[in-house]
Amino acid sequence: MSKALVIGAGMVARPLVRYLLEEQGCAVTVADMTVSRADALVSGHPYGRTTELLVDDTAKLGKLISEHDLAVSLLPAHLQPVVAQACIKHRKNVVTTSYVSPEMSKLDGPARDAGVVVLNEMGVDPGIDHMSAMRIIHDVKERGGEVTSFKSYCGGLPAPDCNDNPWGYKFSWSPRAVCTAGKNAARYREDGREVNIPGPDLFLHHHKVPVEGLGELEAYPNRDSLSYLSLYGLENVATMFRGTFRNHGWCDSLKQVVDLGMLDETPVTYPAGTTFAQWIAGLMGQAPAADLRKELAAHLGLEESADVLERFEWLGLLSEEQLPIVDQETTALDVLAARMGRKMVYAPGERDMIVLCHYFTARFPDGSQERITSTLIDYGQPNGDSSMARTVGLPAAIGAAMILNGKINTPGVQVPVEKAIYKPVLDELETMGIRCVERTTPGPS
Repeated sequence: MSKALVIGAGMVARPLVRYLLEEQGCAVTVADMTVSRADALVSGHPYGRTTELLVDDTAKLGKLISEHDLAVSLLPAHLQPVVAQACIKHRKNVVTTSYVSPEMSKLDGPARDAGVVVLNEMGVDPGIDHMSAMRIIHDVKERGGEVTSFKSYCGGLPAPDCNDNPWGYKFSWSPRAVCTAGKNAARYREDGREVNIPGPDLFLHHHKVPVEGLGELEAYPNRDSLSYLSLYGLENVATMFRGTFRNHGWCDSLKQVVDLGMLDETPVTYPAGTTFAQWIAGLMGQAPAADLRKELAAHLGLEESADVLERFEWLGLLSEEQLPIVDQETTALDVLAARMGRKMVYAPGERDMIVLCHYFTARFPDGSQERITSTLIDYGQPNGDSSMARTVGLPAAIGAAMILNGKINTPGVQVPVEKAIYKPVLDELETMGIRCVERTTPGPS
């Protein structure tokens, strides 16, 4: 019986753990800093066990890895190289759902030397986005064509029937990770021109995208699109853009969040009794005002009736309620993430939604052109697994199973852009109802 170690028992872990236990018959150990969370995932399964793990306990991390055939790490991205290094040391394969960071890239040589597979970006974004895109790109090339434009968008949102707060968003994964992503700079190519956007200006660059069945969504750039040019084999493409979907108003609100310094990660100690109103006033560099909304509107250059201020007020940021974190060192980002995580949650029976859309144009030797779209709209299960958990956890689980079964055995740091990986993963996901619908129409003559 294969033995898998799952590190992290957060919001996307359950489908992964249950797939390995129930569909693959693996013995699974779930390690987390909060054992009760791990216990809930295993739920008494005879092949499952749990243990407490703090990632900085390198001795225990190494021991756990050495006792298993493979590790799946669901930790935050900055911790993935720590796990990967331990796996390389003990010659154990590893799967992550995170982007390949520069630190992870540096482990490619050591992983190859050790014969270790380090399979990254096995979630939805990144993950299913790469796999579904490469299926189309390879098909175009096999037919003798050339992709001339590629735009890709993905977002996790409330299902329309559950979209009932002014932010148009609820958290199906880490609030802190969502907020942190709002600090990323972005780079893409548009009609042959390279566009670079510094992190503080990210949310100024948004546009509307029509999605069949959903209407228009708001989209903004997602990190460095150009890093995928060579990986996708699209070095000569005129347009290369990867973006994130949100409902309308998110970008305007997050821009003000950024400008106020709410994403700052400088440690601060807030005195006991500090209120959100005092916190906001402090971010503006002034004492609390009698009419804080009026002062905030003036500070941000907004009308007092602005939707952004309505969203801030709904979140309780102008209230006399006390901060959730006091008398200890924390950051503005932690305060915001904790507040959002408390207010912007799914109620029992509500469902989330993943929307993933690719838009290609392709040119062929006979002069003809095609427009090709790929659309995935997946909904969570009321009172069951969220779509975010399914679309992140299941690709990682399938990838882990393929490694354990010897179907993925090329060592080194890699992502799922090869047909030998993406085809069986996408095929297996389809059996679970997670399917990208592709459509082709004639392009401009």
